[in-house]
Amino acid sequence: VQLQASGGGLVLPGRSLRLSCVASINIVDFTRMAWYRQAPGKQRELVALVTKGGIIDYADFVLGRFTISRDFAKNGVNLQMDDLKPEDTAAYYCNAAQLNDEYWGQGTQVTVSS
Repeated sequence: VQLQASGGGLVLPGRSLRLSCVASINIVDFTRMAWYRQAPGKQRELVALVTKGGIIDYADFVLGRFTISRDFAKNGVNLQMDDLKPEDTAAYYCNAAQLNDEYWGQGTQVTVSS
């Protein structure tokens, strides 16, 4: 299974970015999909997740600003990021899980700076 993430970049504070992750298999086979991030010198942390049944959860630090959604037509998961802050700067990773396996995409860098 491969996950291909895209959409990162350099943006000004308060602006938006949309990250996309495309899977090499049908996403209905995953028990959950998620986005994590890792800033330099910090541990990787969960940003948002969506379960197979459609339950969504967000980290407190992105609540109300980020939206995770699945795209069944493209076998992917998106992360709409609005009102970006400098502290959102990090490498963002797509993650997907099956019952006994977990998969990671390559990171896509998001830099929020004026």
